[in-house]
Amino acid sequence: MKTYSNYIAGKWSPSASGKTKEIINPATQEVVGSAQVSTTEDLDAAVNAATEARFSWAKLSGAARGDYLYKVANLIEARLDEIAQTMTEEMGKTFPEAKGETARGVAILRYYAGEGLRKIGDVIPSTDNEAFMFTKRVPLGVVGIITPWNFPVAIPIWKMAPALIYGNTIIIKPASETAITAAKVIECFHEAGIPEGVVNMVTGPGSVIGNGIVNHPGITGISFTGSDTVGREIAKGAVARGAKFQLEMGGKNPVIIAADADLDKAVEGTISGAFRSTGQKCTATSRVLVHSSIKDAFTDKLLSAMEDIKIGNGMEDGVWMGPCSSEAQMETVLSYIEKGKEEGAKLIHGGNRLTDSEYGKGFFVEPTIFDDVDSKMQIAQEEIFGPVIALIPFDDIEEAFNLANDTPFGLSASIYTENIGAMLQFIDQVDAGLVRINAETAGVELQAPFGGMKQSSSHSREQGEAAIEFYTSIKTVFVKG
Repeated sequence: MKTYSNYIAGKWSPSASGKTKEIINPATQEVVGSAQVSTTEDLDAAVNAATEARFSWAKLSGAARGDYLYKVANLIEARLDEIAQTMTEEMGKTFPEAKGETARGVAILRYYAGEGLRKIGDVIPSTDNEAFMFTKRVPLGVVGIITPWNFPVAIPIWKMAPALIYGNTIIIKPASETAITAAKVIECFHEAGIPEGVVNMVTGPGSVIGNGIVNHPGITGISFTGSDTVGREIAKGAVARGAKFQLEMGGKNPVIIAADADLDKAVEGTISGAFRSTGQKCTATSRVLVHSSIKDAFTDKLLSAMEDIKIGNGMEDGVWMGPCSSEAQMETVLSYIEKGKEEGAKLIHGGNRLTDSEYGKGFFVEPTIFDDVDSKMQIAQEEIFGPVIALIPFDDIEEAFNLANDTPFGLSASIYTENIGAMLQFIDQVDAGLVRINAETAGVELQAPFGGMKQSSSHSREQGEAAIEFYTSIKTVFVKG
């Protein structure tokens, strides 16, 4: 199996440590390949390369930087199946989902390539009639990007593309579990002729490379997606040295099934939102709030529809849900299932690791449904990041909104209803950065801002036009002849 190197100053380089880590297919436990276990020495080299390249990159026109992004988009599109297959083999997502994610990465690159021709400032009237005053957006400088394993193409690209188009140079630390997918994306930047030092990739443990990015004096901005526990530590480190930071840290996302909901649509959206990607999405449906009057009918339809979910290796035709991404993630999910039982929730579907025949070597957990869940239970409060949902009844819509808000998180939420008044109340009263009506909790379009409330984010937003707010600073210019 191939060993993949770091990418520093336009070259592929092994780590100074001389160590590598095997990456395992979670469906088969076969070795996919190996990636570098890097040191702070490798990170220093990447920061030096990015620092040397930053001024020449920033001097290019936005259109010229956009041309590079267009080239990368075309190269990824040409290798779409290869990159998607690698993603499936590394983290278990089904091949159709992986292809869709890779295509999204292509679209994000093209979107931000176009941003190179949009305005980066405003003219402001001066009180001095002989002066000219305006603002311009300027890059932060060197940006460190720390990304998770669950969207190993889309999330890195939705951070890298705006960082680059606005004139920054970058160092990316991808999750070790999906370092090969990341390397294949970086190969496309290399093939596109991106100038040396503009894009750098260093793989390795978060305790070394992640912490190194947070504390490195040569890195001006940090963009992170991952757990709230790690995010809080990143915030502390960034604040301590005055670095700009952006955090997206997950959710405990509710779907509200109102008394007048279309139950077939609600069931379809609940299953898709909860169990696609094996529930390993920050926007995945985790809590299902169901009006008491239709709870039995909804539950019956939900259980019936669950029978159609085919579980297996994501590269096999017809498989709808793959394995957990790793043994550690599987054990976390199984531990929460046990907590749910201990807390008195009623297990009505799934709850087991699959070990028979073709499942024997993989990290497969049945899609799991708990009923009779109290909102204060751990399974209703903490992010599980797996195929587990909790059914919680309510008697009136105000109670539903209160339950929806009854967690530390506020990333996404959805409601199924035909009542316009309930829709408008939901939009105003639910504390979530993304609210969806008659649609699943998961999913956001690339041209729209994305981020959460409360502990789900640092209150900044990614994607769309909002990305310029993080990746640039405003410079005010006063000119007098």
